[in-house]
Amino acid sequence: MWEYTDKVMDFYEHPRNVGEVDGADAVGEVGSIVCGDALKLTLKIKDEVIEDARFKTFGCGSAIAAASALTEMIKGKSLEEAARITNQDIADFLGGLPKEKMHCSVMGQEALEAAIANYKGIKVEAHEEDDGEVICKCFGVTDTKIRRVALANNLHTVEEVTNYTKAGGGCGACQPRIEDILDELWHKQGEKIAEGGRMTTVQKIRRIESVLEEEIRPVLKRDGGNIELVDLADDKVVVRMMGMCQGCTTSALTLKGLVEEKLRELVDPTLEVVEHEA
Repeated sequence: MWEYTDKVMDFYEHPRNVGEVDGADAVGEVGSIVCGDALKLTLKIKDEVIEDARFKTFGCGSAIAAASALTEMIKGKSLEEAARITNQDIADFLGGLPKEKMHCSVMGQEALEAAIANYKGIKVEAHEEDDGEVICKCFGVTDTKIRRVALANNLHTVEEVTNYTKAGGGCGACQPRIEDILDELWHKQGEKIAEGGRMTTVQKIRRIESVLEEEIRPVLKRDGGNIELVDLADDKVVVRMMGMCQGCTTSALTLKGLVEEKLRELVDPTLEVVEHEA
């Protein structure tokens, strides 16, 4: 039997902000009723600040509590502040979630990211890279989503992946494939850590510049943006957003979801990316 905090029970039994915002400025929809969980988040935004947030969800009590908590967390925040909220922040706000229910917090974070993308007029789903090979046919989870969530939450076992994504929690036929993905992922990360230990600061800077040039700038330039490396202090990478990315309401989302994720994957998993303060 799962143990829930008093705050989880409160937000489940007395959910805040249920429904839809009239004349919503942003809509984020993730999940699928077919797969067992779905969430629709609607936002009212004025001067880049979230004035109101409401949700509708199809899912368990933890899904209701997590979605309700998310709406309370983001009201009154700027879009840039809201974009920094992670699934772990949602769980922490509730005083923790049972490990088997962490996928509910992941769904909340993804709905928020989708809503912000919708507000910016980006005509793609949040985490477009999740359109990879479907590993878990029961819940429609791809290999790229497994890798992304595993890296973001430091997941090393099939059970942990199931808790955070539901992959492997149905018939179980995909569990060996999930294990292979994790083995490959963390083996590569281990190699990068070893390589990073041998790199001088100059070598690390050169590698970061290479990833920025080959992997990140082409993506940003498609929308009229750009990026430059300002400084490297230990594991903190300081960058300057340029062009259309400068002052963009989704810059924080871009920094964490694209820049930091790519640099951690291709350079060093300990790197943290922050924006230069003018």
